[in-house]
Amino acid sequence: MTSPSTANSERARLVHLAMQAIARTGENTTRALLAKEARMPRARIDAIFATDDDLFDAILEQWYAPAIAIMEEVIDCDLPIRRKFYEFFARRFVRERERFRKDPAAFAVYCEIGTDKFENVRGYVDLADHYLSELIAQAQEEGHFSGLGINQALSLINQIVACYILPQMLLMVDQEKLSEGKLATIIDTLFDGLSGDARGAAPVAGLRIA
Repeated sequence: MTSPSTANSERARLVHLAMQAIARTGENTTRALLAKEARMPRARIDAIFATDDDLFDAILEQWYAPAIAIMEEVIDCDLPIRRKFYEFFARRFVRERERFRKDPAAFAVYCEIGTDKFENVRGYVDLADHYLSELIAQAQEEGHFSGLGINQALSLINQIVACYILPQMLLMVDQEKLSEGKLATIIDTLFDGLSGDARGAAPVAGLRIA
C-alpha cells in the first residue's frame, strides 16, 4: 500500500510535469496527455486525478500557493496597517512579475487558460477578497475608509489597484509603468482620502460639461 507521503510526492511530481507540458505546448493539459508525459499507465493517472478538472485544480493549487502564503503572512504580521496594505499587494505583484519575466510565453498561456476556466479560478479570487476584507476591517477600526461598507471599500480598492493584482495586466501594460514605488503612492493616497463622504465629484442630476 502506498504511504500518504509517497502519494503526495507522486501527485506533486505529476503536477510539476503537467505544468511543464503547459509551458511547452502552450495549451492546457489532460490526464491522457499527462500519462504520455509521465510515461505512466492512464489508470494510474486516473487513480490520482479522477477527472481532468481535478488535474487542473491541482495545477491551480500549485500556481496560487505562493500568493496564499504571502497573504496569510501579511494578515498575521504586526506591521502598521498602511504598511500591511502595501505589503499585501506589493509582495504578490513582485512575485507575479518575476514569474512573468522568467517565461512570458508560459505566463500568457496560464492567463489565457485561467480566463477560459474562470469558474475554477473564482475560489482563489474570492479568497484574496476575503483576506483584503480582513485588512479593510482592521483599517476601519483605526478610523480609515469612513462612510464605506467593507464591500464598498473592497470594490473600490480592487479597481484602484487592478494593474497590480490582475496577472493579465503584466501582458498589457508597459512594465516600466508599474513599480513598487508607484504602488506605495497609490496605497498612501487610499489612506489619505478614500471615504464615502460626498466631496463634490458626484453629479447631482446626471453628467454635464462645465
